[in-house]
Amino acid sequence: MKKIFATIILLLVVSLFLSTNLSFAANTTPTSAVDQALLDEIASTSAQLHLTEKRGIVGTVTDSSGTQITLNDINGNTRFVDVDELTKFSSPKSSSYGFSDITKGTLLGVLGLYNKDTRRILARDVTVMNPFPNVIYGTIGAIDKVNYEVTIIKSNKEKAVAEIQDVTKTYSFSGGTLVKAGFSKVENAETIIAIGFPDKQDSSKLLATKIILLPDIQTNFAVNILPQSNPTLPPSTGSGMKLYPITK
Repeated sequence: MKKIFATIILLLVVSLFLSTNLSFAANTTPTSAVDQALLDEIASTSAQLHLTEKRGIVGTVTDSSGTQITLNDINGNTRFVDVDELTKFSSPKSSSYGFSDITKGTLLGVLGLYNKDTRRILARDVTVMNPFPNVIYGTIGAIDKVNYEVTIIKSNKEKAVAEIQDVTKTYSFSGGTLVKAGFSKVENAETIIAIGFPDKQDSSKLLATKIILLPDIQTNFAVNILPQSNPTLPPSTGSGMKLYPITK
């Protein structure tokens, strides 16, 4: 009886051992395949991470179609932005802003993944931004006291018109001091900085929000453009001699 019992125990041990080995052998190939697939996925992801980086850009929309937005960034470069189902859109004026609401000329801030190979950015956040103010620096070439406008001659000799409104803040910077001024203080041929936004009805006109007059700074932007005042010549005596006033 003891021999039979011992034999049964031995058979059970052998059976358990063989079962374990067979199970391990059966799972060897699938486990290796899974590991290899995982390694391939890690390698692929590493390669993608090497080509991409988080980046943010700001630009004006020139086109939007399909799943792409084309922007003209603040440096004048054309940038291509891709969107997908993970891209989030937002606007300070609308809680339901989406891709279909994007229009040409809109200023957008984009955060996403930039691909160094394709030079495209996969957007993760697209936000409508308030437009940047324009800044014009130049010399006053003409003053329209009826319409409260000044013509500014820039360094490239181009002209721009700035309209001074009720909300326009005007200052004069002289002798290292900035003081409040008004439209009546604006003088022809004076150096000026005008800050504001383009008129929606006339893009060539600037609706000024701030004017800074710089009477101490002289520019040559308006040379041969502004009318030059002729000096007053002393009267002639008829003998070819000029009568100059006597100064003390």
